[in-house]
Amino acid sequence: MPELTVNTLQDLSREELLALIQRLFEEVRRLEAEVERLKQPPPTSHNSSQPPARDWKADRPKRKRRKKSGAKPGHAKVERPWVDQPDQVIEGWVETCGQCGTGLLDQAPERVIRRQLTELPEIKPVVIETRQYEVRCPHCQQLQRTPLPEGLAASRRFGPRLAALVTYLHHTHHLGFERLCEVLRDVFGTHLSEGGAVAILERAGEAAQAEAEAIGTRVRQSTVIASDETSARVHGRNHWEWVFIGTGSEYHLIRRSRGQEVIDAFMAEARAEVWVSDCWKPQLNAPAEGHQLCLPHQVRALQGLLDQRPRLAWARELQTLFRTAMHLGKRRAILTARGYRRQVTILERRLDRLLARPVSGVGTNLQKRYRIHRAHLFLFLHRADVPSDNNACERALRPSVIHRKVLGSFRSDWGAQAYAALATVLNTAKRAGENIFQKLINLMGAPVLHFLQPSFA
Repeated sequence: MPELTVNTLQDLSREELLALIQRLFEEVRRLEAEVERLKQPPPTSHNSSQPPARDWKADRPKRKRRKKSGAKPGHAKVERPWVDQPDQVIEGWVETCGQCGTGLLDQAPERVIRRQLTELPEIKPVVIETRQYEVRCPHCQQLQRTPLPEGLAASRRFGPRLAALVTYLHHTHHLGFERLCEVLRDVFGTHLSEGGAVAILERAGEAAQAEAEAIGTRVRQSTVIASDETSARVHGRNHWEWVFIGTGSEYHLIRRSRGQEVIDAFMAEARAEVWVSDCWKPQLNAPAEGHQLCLPHQVRALQGLLDQRPRLAWARELQTLFRTAMHLGKRRAILTARGYRRQVTILERRLDRLLARPVSGVGTNLQKRYRIHRAHLFLFLHRADVPSDNNACERALRPSVIHRKVLGSFRSDWGAQAYAALATVLNTAKRAGENIFQKLINLMGAPVLHFLQPSFA
């Protein structure tokens, strides 16, 4: 737009002035809309489904008075436990008196001061070489070769403990292949190429696949199933990692789609009694008799509404009601059955009154949502095996988010499937209290350390 002055405006015709005013009105409306948008509070993890990692981290304010350091009153002291049978004991007997030189070896000690120091031994790789001798039979002239023992197959280059360590560091601690090889070289004295590490991960994924499918069957047959999904990258393209959690088990899979077909393919002909999820439509259409919405998600959605309209009493009261209901669910075990049912009835009636209250403006969409999903809000109050939140799925997917942020995209389809299979097996083992490193050792095949000489084993 050219610079407007009194002279240029006087030279314009009536039609040109009207067109100019029209353009100015449109620009004003656009700028007003932009100002209104900027005045709205930004989405955070407290008022939306945005993860905490994306929140803006402000500087901490300077404290005028520094808090007293140390444990708080009543905090139980935690000490490192004593080892009952240490590997070595060094005893310091007093031989002579430092004052007069009298021999003291025959004197009984009045007190024994014990200390224990923990150290790692020098780590050295152990190499097992196999030699197969071929002998020709003098009778039939056939060449005979000694078969290799189980665990020392010709196709194996690395033992199960080394393969488990490589898988553990990459899958659980998110070490890329270059850094992984550096750790093995510098800490364990083992030289491994990146291609060798890739081969180990591929083999680990194949070894975990059968058990992962068995876990998926158990999850599919659970009465209560919780599910969620997060983004993943495969070949530089957007995919989705899904998690389904049943009774004591969780199943992961990575697919190109975030749609209903993923749930249908996983469940097949199975049908759960209750499905726990957020408000994503494919989750709400999952095959189940009933659904439970994640209430913390709804509390955050209401907080986003209150950030825009702090005086909206309906949203404040409903948010308080959801928090009261979650607290009541946690107190179920300490209340009498009659008292608990009475509290549930009170909350159900309060919810009905709030949903029936006329609401206008920005709160209408949320109220419409809760009216549609009224039966999905307080189901957890009537079943002790149904949680009020979907935190289990969010915790299950958090390591996958870290893996994606640290290592980026999976470069192959098998890499994504191997990660999902290993996440299924290892996370389920962790839920059962198993040591996941030992679980990996068992996955990677027959042990080989028993072939060593006693001095090495």
